[in-house]
Amino acid sequence: MTNSFLFTSESVTEGHPDKICDNISDAFLDEFLKQDPDSRVAVETMVTTDYVAVAGEVTSKANFDKKAQEELVRKTIRDIGYDNKDLMFDTETCEITLRLHSQSPDISQGVTATEEKEQGAGDQGLMFGYATNETAELMPMPILLSQKLAQKLSEVRKNHVLPWTRPDGKTQVSVRYENNRPVKIETVVVSTQHAPEISQEEITNEIIDKVIKPVLGNLWNDQIKIHINPTGKFVIGGPHGDAGLTGRKIIVDTYGGFGRHGGGAFSGKDPSKVDRSACYMCRYIAKNLVAAELADRCEVQLAYAIGVAEPVSLYVNTFGTNKIPENQIEDLVRKNFDMKPSGIISQLDLKRPIYKKTASYGHFGRNEPEFTWEKTDKAEALKQSAGF
Repeated sequence: MTNSFLFTSESVTEGHPDKICDNISDAFLDEFLKQDPDSRVAVETMVTTDYVAVAGEVTSKANFDKKAQEELVRKTIRDIGYDNKDLMFDTETCEITLRLHSQSPDISQGVTATEEKEQGAGDQGLMFGYATNETAELMPMPILLSQKLAQKLSEVRKNHVLPWTRPDGKTQVSVRYENNRPVKIETVVVSTQHAPEISQEEITNEIIDKVIKPVLGNLWNDQIKIHINPTGKFVIGGPHGDAGLTGRKIIVDTYGGFGRHGGGAFSGKDPSKVDRSACYMCRYIAKNLVAAELADRCEVQLAYAIGVAEPVSLYVNTFGTNKIPENQIEDLVRKNFDMKPSGIISQLDLKRPIYKKTASYGHFGRNEPEFTWEKTDKAEALKQSAGF
């Protein structure tokens, strides 16, 4: 009997209010790390109509005063595309409030390495990583296509292919699975903010021709249900339409709902925060296990106690697709991956200013040189250790 189901994932553009916040938070993180790789950073951002608030805890030797901070906020907003006062959120006119202070010494004493003590985790918590061989990127198809559609939507705006589009936008893809393998795309939803004078008919035709068809390629067919701006109008958007916050798109950032999530957001956090770095390590482990053909699908969980270096637990789930027993896979993980915070940071080279690029269009499934957690450089060693 065929196991058939639909699975849906969504993404958003960099001009979505929550993603503006992620971009600003990670822009701050990058600036601190650029000047001081040992910076401790936890920066949160909120946006609404012509207003930005940036707050958080930072301990750093970086020379990054309030004037430079404000300039970075405005540059980030400008780069996204909010440079028009009609959008009610404009790089030139928005009010900016900055409230950064130093990290609590109670936290610092647990995460700072000394001659007597290893670097501990920056917080307690649980983190997940996921990989599947259903796509070349070893990502679930619904989120992968949603991310590519959102990225294309931004590209046609910035390249003036569709000059009437505006920065805010969302995408969504529903994929039919049979026996846990994707077989066809059933529904695509694209919502894009637009200039008031453009007609719904033109929006629909242009988005299909310039965004959806190029992204789907040979996956495109006329039977796919398409919904473009289903309300019929999307003129008011961005922070004027909805307030935004850092860390509110954690499923967009990861696997689109395939694979679980421990709840911790990424943006604005330096790699001593296992919310971020351990999720990257979980993806790195899961991806290498799938690339080594030890399983078709794999989910990895790590968990930590604040101030303690060793993870308190490791869990590997292959959903019955494993080629060797799961307890052997766990043993291989322990032998081949250093899962202490300092080991994660070292293996993945995470003290670099690489994070703003992660703030839009997903942290996983991207072939960018900075995304070290996407490498499959452990796959061959895992294969050999497994006796393949």
